[in-house]
Amino acid sequence: MTRLSNIYLFFYNSVQAFGWAIALFRISIDFLSTKSVNGAYASAGQLICLLQTVAFIEVIHGALGIVPSGFIFPLMQWGGRAHFVLAIVRRIYEVQELPAVFITFVAWCCIEIIRYPFYALSCLGNCPSFLTYLRYTAFVVIYPIGIVGEMWIMYQSLPVIMEKNLYADYFAAIPFSYYTFVKAVLICYPFLWLQMYLYLFKQRRSKLYPRSDKEKKRK
Repeated sequence: MTRLSNIYLFFYNSVQAFGWAIALFRISIDFLSTKSVNGAYASAGQLICLLQTVAFIEVIHGALGIVPSGFIFPLMQWGGRAHFVLAIVRRIYEVQELPAVFITFVAWCCIEIIRYPFYALSCLGNCPSFLTYLRYTAFVVIYPIGIVGEMWIMYQSLPVIMEKNLYADYFAAIPFSYYTFVKAVLICYPFLWLQMYLYLFKQRRSKLYPRSDKEKKRK
């Protein structure tokens, strides 16, 4: 069973790695050809929407115990990204050409073309040390950039959400609007992100410096 699950996880993570690499390639080609950051969504938006939707499988992996991460943090990350790209960027055309979309998409791609190859090769028990280091170090800079981009787009989308009364049908039976929901998300976002950011630092310490952790426990 372990061998089958490793083969499956290797295949899944390899496909995701390839998909995010294609997304970054498309964004890069568009930027180099147009000398503009406005075409990130047009060049790779639909592919990123697909990749992020499929990534819900990772929440299931954690819930079923196929991977040791659990499902809480994968669910938080997936939910935040899915809401951002599917409910806001994909639906609100007015924000699709903003520079913050380019910044966020590039940050996501850079993280994922490190993270997924790391997971794939780890399934084979043959992950290079430099990739392990990148997996648990690159996020220190890239994650804050991505989060700032997400929050900036959500903030800039608020006037459009209010004007169009977006998702009014879905919120009809709820005592608040989608506009209010997004404002609440913006308030909560930094605190939720900080929790995940600190969790990643904890992972980094345990993966890169396991001996120091053991020594602390002995003391």
